[in-house]
Amino acid sequence: MQNIIVITGASSGFGLMTARALAHAGHTVYAGMRETAGRNAPRVAEMQQYASEQGIDLRPIEMDVASQASVDAAIAQIVAAHERLDVVVHNAGHMSYGPAEAFTPEQFAALYDVNVLSTQRVNRAALPQLRKQGRGLVVWVSSSSTRGGTPPYLAPYFAAKAGMDALAVSYAGELARWGIETSIVVPGAFTQGTNHFAHAGAPADEAVAKAYAEGPTSDFSEVAFKGLAALEPADADPQAVADAIVAVVDAPFGRRPFRVHVDPSQDGAEIVNGVADRVRAELLRRIGLEDILHPRVVA
Repeated sequence: MQNIIVITGASSGFGLMTARALAHAGHTVYAGMRETAGRNAPRVAEMQQYASEQGIDLRPIEMDVASQASVDAAIAQIVAAHERLDVVVHNAGHMSYGPAEAFTPEQFAALYDVNVLSTQRVNRAALPQLRKQGRGLVVWVSSSSTRGGTPPYLAPYFAAKAGMDALAVSYAGELARWGIETSIVVPGAFTQGTNHFAHAGAPADEAVAKAYAEGPTSDFSEVAFKGLAALEPADADPQAVADAIVAVVDAPFGRRPFRVHVDPSQDGAEIVNGVADRVRAELLRRIGLEDILHPRVVA
């Protein structure tokens, strides 16, 4: 079945890979990104040329996930063109790197805005249409850092992704009776093939950052990066995340997995998430809400 899909943060990284992969799978894909007439204009032109050459339906669309007005306009444009919206992929996110103490509260808030509040803006724009249809799929691109091993200097990012993951779990139950399915895709730490680390934000308090760089924690970056690289198999490919999302979208309604882990380094998140998700399921059974573990088929 051809789906009408919108994916946030699709100008690069997992987002771009996923947008292309979904379009190649036969879906109509709206690749959300900001500044389509400015900074990302070259990316828009590249995407349009790629779509034309490949014969796929891949459409860049202006969507600044930090702006409710921008998100509302993008979703309204999609629904007006197709009279439906089948899949929302929450992918937009940003990473920061450095000692937690050196980041200001305002930096924490900004990172939380991009990684967590952006999903709420998109949901408030898109979910009324999905609820009206009585059918839909919301895919959340989480991170193994929410429950796996956590190396130092990524605290603001880890905290934000944990917030997003918790929100996804709560939404899953609240949307199930509306016929809306939830899948959480959990990538591990891919140190190559994306721009996550290269584009990571730096702490604003340079004096505190310098103190950590010169103190007993001076070896953290070197040891952590070397260790992560050693854990990652030589053939680790971030395209596997995009492929996993395609598999989720293409799976039959009602049989899509609640979680999919794509973690070549095996940092333990799959084990911990497995326990947490079983505990959630058991609690819902005990309080009489077992039915919301699966989406309801709405006539």
